[in-house]
Amino acid sequence: MPEVEIVVRGRWAELILNRPERRNAINGPLGLALADGLRTINSDPQIQVVLLRGADGAFCSGLDLKEFNADPPPEWLVRFGDIWRGTHKALFQSKKPLVVALERFAINGGAALALAADLMFVGRESFIQVGEVRQGMAAPYNMAWLRLRHSAAITARLALTGRRFYGCELVEMGVAYSAPEEGSVVAEAIALVEELVEYPDQALERIKTTLRAYDDENADAWFDRAMRATERTGSLPRAVT
Repeated sequence: MPEVEIVVRGRWAELILNRPERRNAINGPLGLALADGLRTINSDPQIQVVLLRGADGAFCSGLDLKEFNADPPPEWLVRFGDIWRGTHKALFQSKKPLVVALERFAINGGAALALAADLMFVGRESFIQVGEVRQGMAAPYNMAWLRLRHSAAITARLALTGRRFYGCELVEMGVAYSAPEEGSVVAEAIALVEELVEYPDQALERIKTTLRAYDDENADAWFDRAMRATERTGSLPRAVT
C-alpha cells in the first residue's frame, strides 16, 4: 500500500496521506512519497489544482513517534531532516494551487502540511495544533508557513500557546477558507476544486506564480531562515516539524 496515493481526476488530482493505521502519521517514506507526488503533478500541464487530504477521515497526527523511536532505528531516520526539507520544498515550489481538506486533526508536523495550503477546508470540530512548544521543541516548518501567509500576531497565537484551534476559529483568523460540518469537508473542498478547474487554462498557475513573486526568497532560503533561528535557540535536533 503506497504511503501517499495519487488519484488523477481529469484537470485536478488528489494526494491522499495513506497510513490510516497510524492516523496518517509522518515517517520517511511518506515524506518522500509526498514530495515525489507533488513533483509528478507539477510536471503535468493538464492538472490545474491539487487536493491534499488524509485517508479514512483524518488528516495527519504528526510524526510517527513509534517509528522514530524504534530500536533498531529505520534506515531513513538519519536522512529525515533532508527528506522533510524536500517535502516542504516541493510544496513551496508547486505551481498548482493546493487545497487542503482537513478532517479531525492536523498536529505538529501534520499542521505544517496543512498550513502549506493555499485554501484550507477544516471541519468545525476539527483542529490544527502547533504543539511543539509544549514538548520543548521548535517548529521551524510550521513557523515558516505561518509567517509566509499570516501576520506575526496569528503566528504567535498558534505557535506560542500550542493549543488546538478549531474550524470556525481558523476561518475567523483567516487561516482557513471554510469550516464545513463534519462529514462534508472533502465534498465541499472538491466542489471548490471543480469550480476552479473550469477557469481558463493556466490562469490559476499565473495567479499562484504572481503570489510567489512577492516572496523575496526561494524555497531553500525561506526554510533556511527558520532553521537558523531554531539552531540559535539551541533546540533539540529532533525539532524538525
